[in-house]
Amino acid sequence: MRPKDVRIRLAGPADADHLLVIYGPHCTDGLASFETVAPTGEEMAERIRTTITTYPWLVAVDAATGEVVGYAYASRHRAREGYRWSVDVAVYLAARAAGRGLGRGLYERLLAVLEAQRYHRAYAGIALPNDASVALHRALGFELVGTYREVGFKHGAWHDVQWWSRGLADGALPPTEPIALRDLPPAVLADLRELARPSSGCVG
Repeated sequence: MRPKDVRIRLAGPADADHLLVIYGPHCTDGLASFETVAPTGEEMAERIRTTITTYPWLVAVDAATGEVVGYAYASRHRAREGYRWSVDVAVYLAARAAGRGLGRGLYERLLAVLEAQRYHRAYAGIALPNDASVALHRALGFELVGTYREVGFKHGAWHDVQWWSRGLADGALPPTEPIALRDLPPAVLADLRELARPSSGCVG
């Protein structure tokens, strides 16, 4: 599978079970998430449902089989009002899709949407060790902010988490208010919406 064989579209609650197939093993077996019990399909659907009008969720679909092979999404960085120009971002891939450039493709589309939404900075946390994720974020222009030492405990050991940051908007003062995903001009998401139509619950 190559990036050109994959189509990226907006996700919706109907994709929850497919995303859970990818995300679940990171909860139970991996370190990419500090959740230790995978959410249920309905819990995953609710996470998407309650945020997709504001923040983008994208899925990568194998054009030949229709299988969801990866996803990326943005979420609120912190709750207080002054943080509203910042977002957290994450990407997850199916095991068979790793190392093929699909994570980069998802992230590039996600970051482009966030720029259109007028967010100022994106942040990503990487539980260590994860050389592949560090390399991906560095290649996409993220810069290391710092390391939380032994901040998470999983699989019998303490783990550090690195935080990486990438600029989005230009930082003009005063900043322009971010635009919710539902309020973006239709042309910005036209291709993503077109591919999303068969999946109920998607934006638009």
